[in-house]
This record gives sequence, structure tokens and C-alpha cells, in this order.
Amino acid sequence: QLQLVESGGGLVQPGGSLRLSCAVSGFSLAFYTMGWFRQAPGKEREAVACITIGGGNTNYAESVKGRFTISRDNAADTVYLQMNSLKPEDTAVYYCAATVGVCSVESLRYDYWGQGTQVTVAS
Repeated sequence: QLQLVESGGGLVQPGGSLRLSCAVSGFSLAFYTMGWFRQAPGKEREAVACITIGGGNTNYAESVKGRFTISRDNAADTVYLQMNSLKPEDTAVYYCAATVGVCSVESLRYDYWGQGTQVTVAS
């Protein structure tokens, strides 16, 4: 059974950091491009970051460039999102997603999704 499970969310003060993890099972991470998306209340789901199969290329939303870093460990079947200098506007449910295609900001191009983890940035 294909499964993606996010963890690492929580409540953090502005300027703080969190590291999200996405553990996959039922398939090998090595065959998938991976993305992180987020959805804030009342807003559409938006792409945050993406990493290619080998990890050699990454893409970021303009709003998180320089603050967030996506990485992957194919041997451990886990993808990470290191989030630094967090802002209140980063508050959202964060989802990881897998695609056999290339990096895309379109959520419809992703084949598998996790259940999400809540990130709240507030003082």
C-alpha cells in the first residue's frame, strides 16, 4: 500500500525553525520527483518546493526562497523540508507529494499525497 506520512509540524514563534519529514512506504522514493505543498485556511493549495529524483535540482516558491530547503534521502525513503526564519504567513497545513513526472507547481500532476502536518507560526 502506497503511503506518505508527514511529521515535524507544530507551533513555532516567528523567526523560528522547523524540519518537516515525509516518510514513504509501499514504493521506492528513488523513482519519484517529490514536492511540498501547503494550504492555509481559505486559500488554495500552493507549491512550496520540489526536488528531482537524484536531488540535483530543486525549485522553490518565491515566498520561501532563501528560507526553506528541500532535501531527500532515497535510501531512507524520506524527504525533508527545513524551514528557517518562519513567518506568520507560513502558517498552513503542509503536504508532501510524489510524481513520476518532473517538478511542477500544479498539484494535479502529483500522483500520491500525504495527509498533511500543521505548521503554525505565532508569538
